[in-house]
Amino acid sequence: MQIFLQGKLLGIEPFIRDSEGGLASLAGRCLHVSLLSEAIPRALLKHLGLAPELLGASGGGHFLAVLTDQSLPDANAFLVEVTRRLAEFSGHRLRLAWSATENLGAWTDVRKRLDDQMARWRGPDALEPEGVFDPFADDSHLNQFFSALYRGLPGTSAAVWDPDGAGLLKAEGEQHWLATHYAPADAGPQPASRLELAARASGRKTWGILRGDADQFSARLRKAQSIEEYLQLSVFFRQFFAGEIQVLCSQPEFQKRVSVLYTGGDEFSVIGSWDALIPFAREIERLFQRSANELLREFPGAEGKTLSMALALAPSPDVDPASVYAEAGHQLEIAKSVGRDSISLLGRVLDWKQVAEAADLKTSMIRLVEEFGCAPQFLGELGSFYRETDRTLPARSTRRAAEAQQRPWRLHRRLHRVLDGPERNKEFQKTRNTVLAAFLTRGQAQLKLRPAGRVALEWARFLEEAE
Repeated sequence: MQIFLQGKLLGIEPFIRDSEGGLASLAGRCLHVSLLSEAIPRALLKHLGLAPELLGASGGGHFLAVLTDQSLPDANAFLVEVTRRLAEFSGHRLRLAWSATENLGAWTDVRKRLDDQMARWRGPDALEPEGVFDPFADDSHLNQFFSALYRGLPGTSAAVWDPDGAGLLKAEGEQHWLATHYAPADAGPQPASRLELAARASGRKTWGILRGDADQFSARLRKAQSIEEYLQLSVFFRQFFAGEIQVLCSQPEFQKRVSVLYTGGDEFSVIGSWDALIPFAREIERLFQRSANELLREFPGAEGKTLSMALALAPSPDVDPASVYAEAGHQLEIAKSVGRDSISLLGRVLDWKQVAEAADLKTSMIRLVEEFGCAPQFLGELGSFYRETDRTLPARSTRRAAEAQQRPWRLHRRLHRVLDGPERNKEFQKTRNTVLAAFLTRGQAQLKLRPAGRVALEWARFLEEAE
């Protein structure tokens, strides 16, 4: 009898986030998780003497394989040992959860049984193989291993499970379907450091981390009506993020300014010069919409058809990337809670249409300074309007906001004054009016500055910051 077995790596986020060894260590942890997701299920099938073609889906911390009922006891013993090894290696952060059921009934019933069993690995009554969850051990010595793993790209994208080897992996075999692009360093064929990525940015010299996640991906998989449909969806999302991000990173505008951290079954993360990550996010969203509309047009519902992202900027170029990675994850959760198909960007959550509006407005602001001779200080003046109208500020600022709402003509007068410039031609007037119109909502003479305007303003200010 056929048995479906699904596996999942638990603890990935804290394992990656707890890195303290700089960019190479963080990226090495991300790569290590990606390789484990591919190597473990292949090692399982080899251990059981089963054909590698029985691996249906893998990557992104998940896998699904087909076994025989006679092989299930051996499979359980092998996976318990894998979990023990993972716990010892990762300082008891990583563990493997799995569930198995017979290929009986409709796929929707099979899938529900698998998910119900998988849920037993969470909560107060979670399954705990003996010896796995010993007291926490310090794993700081692994930073050197992860750094070497990352610097060995792309050769290390081919790896097999090796329980007695360094990192539980051995570099051999066919390369896995992973995105492994890195921006080259100035001094040679090594990944660029975060300081080099910051130096390559325009305006403000800093870097950031961009994380993205397909909205309601798990719900889309649960709605699959057959194993063939489930595998089709799994393969599409995995190959999209790995393939499209690898190709996009190789484009001239991103090749030297963006490095891949992680691509999974429904998510990705990249690090790079802050000003390169915004157009990178817009292009990935455009490609995702085009691909999803083509593949998923026959699938009812909105699950899995949109993409949300978050960009976190480093407060200083030398800050540890793990903290920025964690902040990007936090901002991504906020973006997805506000509404799917959006991005957390420069302090605001915008939908993708608003991002396009912010990009156009940013371009108009830059033109006022560089082409029409407006003083760059006008960007700071516009920023003060936001501070005055922020209702979370102290009472004095709140009173100023109330006065502005009662006398909106004062605000308009100030805006016209700060946006004045030596140019008086029609193109200047058109550009200035575009900026003015974008900053105020219409109706009821009420002062309310738009989120897209705020993002455009910060975007322009960062670009105009003295180098």
